[in-house]
Amino acid sequence: MPHFIIEHGNALGSEAELQKAMQTVANCVQDYNFMEAKNVKVRVLPFTHFLALDGRSSFIHITVRILEGRTDEMKTQISTSLRDAFVQAFEKVQSISIDIVDMNARCYKKTLK
Repeated sequence: MPHFIIEHGNALGSEAELQKAMQTVANCVQDYNFMEAKNVKVRVLPFTHFLALDGRSSFIHITVRILEGRTDEMKTQISTSLRDAFVQAFEKVQSISIDIVDMNARCYKKTLK
């Protein structure tokens, strides 16, 4: 926790690009003074079948799942820095979007071994 889920369609075609995307998230996280990097989990989900009715044929969408309590300013810092970093790192991708999702701290449970 926090979870950074990178969804993509026709955007990250090689292992090197997958690693670059995850490292781009990691680089952004280093700048957040309200999040411990050691607690961050990043994963990538490819979509081979999708339809964008606006005609775009590639996308990256990042969902950031964080425990509730962060300010709007913190959330804006996360979304803006990720968007800017991904736009720079993946210039050919036609759509890049970020969504911040608050998780209910009372209901979130996990076990580590």
